[in-house]
Amino acid sequence: MLNINFVPDDYIQSNESRRTNLMYLVLFVVVMTALGGTFVTIKISQRALDTKEKLVNEKMIKAKEAIKQFEELQTKRKVMIKAALTTAELIEPVQRSVLLASLTNNLPTGVSLLRLNLIQKEPKVTNRSAATNSYQAAQAENATADQSRVPQEKLLDTYIDIEGIAPSDLQVAAYIERLSGSILLENVALVESKEYQIEDATFRRFKLSTMLRKNIHLTKDDVKNIRDKGQESVLNF
Repeated sequence: MLNINFVPDDYIQSNESRRTNLMYLVLFVVVMTALGGTFVTIKISQRALDTKEKLVNEKMIKAKEAIKQFEELQTKRKVMIKAALTTAELIEPVQRSVLLASLTNNLPTGVSLLRLNLIQKEPKVTNRSAATNSYQAAQAENATADQSRVPQEKLLDTYIDIEGIAPSDLQVAAYIERLSGSILLENVALVESKEYQIEDATFRRFKLSTMLRKNIHLTKDDVKNIRDKGQESVLNF
């Protein structure tokens, strides 16, 4: 039996063409939708990255400020420590425990200390002859310039008043001789020595004056030896 197609060929081709166009249109819509979704995703990710970048930059700025403040505090701390050490060195060039140990080391047998007083004063200015030659004038000018660069506290003189008792003036003289040979002291002088009665015993109550040497540089061994001798003197007293 023969199949007879009554549909025209033009109609069939037109239908196929519409299907093809519809398929292309659907594919185009799918592709554009995918591209649009990808674009939106990229934009959202970019905004999220921008937000994170801003947060990171803010944290970095805060961190830089904190580091700067910390460095400033460290600098101030170093300056304060240096100033404190310098002040301590200027006010007390030799530790009082070392000085006391040195004074104790040199005590003759039977001699005891009653009082110790330290006073810092500005050095006395002595008047010199105005008639000097050009060389001496240049020397004085250079010395003045050097002193102007030295802190005022460094120029202070440390005076020491010592008061004690001894069996006789012989021990007082021996004590003065020993102090005169000390590396810490200079200008040891007897201020007063008079008879002093303690119960039935007679002693000599004496007063000495001396000065701490300037520009003293004691090593650790010197300090250790002075303190060790001071402890031995206390134990043997």
